[in-house]
Amino acid sequence: TESDPMKLAHIALWTRDLDAAAVFWQSFFDATVGAPYRSQRRPGFVSRFAVLPGDAARIELMTGPWLHGPAGDERPGWDHVALSLGSAGAVDALAARCRAGGCLVSAPRTTGDGFYEAVLAMPDGTRIEITA
Repeated sequence: TESDPMKLAHIALWTRDLDAAAVFWQSFFDATVGAPYRSQRRPGFVSRFAVLPGDAARIELMTGPWLHGPAGDERPGWDHVALSLGSAGAVDALAARCRAGGCLVSAPRTTGDGFYEAVLAMPDGTRIEITA
């Protein structure tokens, strides 16, 4: 029998400031951010889904009081996620918006392995690459 191909359901991201993360994804990527979900099984756990335009990706923004204490198994962020914008012009335009918004880490450039990219940072410092 033939099965459906696998696809990415969502990417999960720990953040210390759920509201600032939601505003970041709305402001710079035009994401639609859902209402907070509060876990009944894990007190203090709260998450919201940020859905990129066209359902390109779903990002689960997650927080909990344990992220404010000593480093443990769960800490803010991922190393990075890369989002393809389709063209160098789109990278340049978003990088300019992010520069004005104070979240551009690295200006657009061609990397040693041939990718045209810029690096942004969310309010808590988590990095996002945008590529052509």
